[in-house]
Amino acid sequence: MDYTSILMLVLLLVVFYFMLIRPENKRKKAAEQMRSSLKKGDKLTTIGGIVGTVVQVGDDTMVIETGEDRVRMEITKWAVSTTGVQTSTDGRNNGKKKEISDEVPEEPAEAPVAETPAEDSAATEETKD
Repeated sequence: MDYTSILMLVLLLVVFYFMLIRPENKRKKAAEQMRSSLKKGDKLTTIGGIVGTVVQVGDDTMVIETGEDRVRMEITKWAVSTTGVQTSTDGRNNGKKKEISDEVPEEPAEAPVAETPAEDSAATEETKD
């Protein structure tokens, strides 16, 4: 291999590092810092979409309270997606809550038509005459 090939390979590795590896490590570090800084009373959204308020914080787990019915759930810290209430991620909702009347009901599936055997159709033709 000549020097230009080696230089191109090194340059490719440097680009991969700065474009892919480094930003991903920064995101992981920020998420870990956010999870470790959670305290009682913070609102959060889990990766499963559950919204709740932190009631108790442990080393690896926490207890959250969901809704007005005061249901408490114990979750692991790695399951926290964001702090606060997360809205739509795709931007199509534009912060508006979806109303039930906006939903389009599915068309009911048509019932399969029972076919009559050939013998029965011949018998019905005879009775028509």
